[in-house]
Amino acid sequence: MLSRRLLALNAAGFALLISWWVPALDFWPDLDGRVFWAFNHLISPLNPHWDTLLGLLNTRFFDAAAFGLMGVLFCWAMLEDPRPDRYRHWTSLGITMLLTAGIISLFVLRAISYGHASPTRVFQHAQHLSELVSFKTKDSASNSFPGDHGLMLMVFASFMLAFAPRRIALWSLAFVVLLSAPRIMVGAHWFSDVYLGSLSIALIALPWVLCTPLATTVARGMENALTRFKPHA
Repeated sequence: MLSRRLLALNAAGFALLISWWVPALDFWPDLDGRVFWAFNHLISPLNPHWDTLLGLLNTRFFDAAAFGLMGVLFCWAMLEDPRPDRYRHWTSLGITMLLTAGIISLFVLRAISYGHASPTRVFQHAQHLSELVSFKTKDSASNSFPGDHGLMLMVFASFMLAFAPRRIALWSLAFVVLLSAPRIMVGAHWFSDVYLGSLSIALIALPWVLCTPLATTVARGMENALTRFKPHA
């Protein structure tokens, strides 16, 4: 029997999609425009320090740093685990999480036929940050829906919510907001790319992994496989 949590999360995900598809609701386009212009007006030759900071937050280096921060949280959760086999257990969970992210990226994201350009390519008078800084930074995309960067952050946060201590799980949720924000602030993504597109996928797909025995079963299988490689004295 399906759990109430799974059904509630799936219902929330479908409700998000319905709120976007119903023509009478102009909520998302209006919110997207307001969020974009609120930040785009701050991008200006008159704000060189802000431009540089925002540009740095949208480089490959920052993406690597964000991945490193998630690694720190993951290691923190592992070290907080009192069980004697915690390293093998969390390695198995990490492999399961990567498999989940890979499958979602391969099958779910590629199956979505809808797409749209980022706001910096839609609005004619948008300010482009890449024209104001001297290094390579991302401020646009030909197809920004859904936010794949935000979705991967949500996969990580969901696994932390399911398996890590509460304070680490709360940090992982904060990272979803903080680490996905630069893409929205620079105009490479619409607000709805992350908080409608990515979030609805997360709410529909991830509960079938984490609110059922699937994740723990796969992780346990991985753990048993890793046990065979344990060196014997």
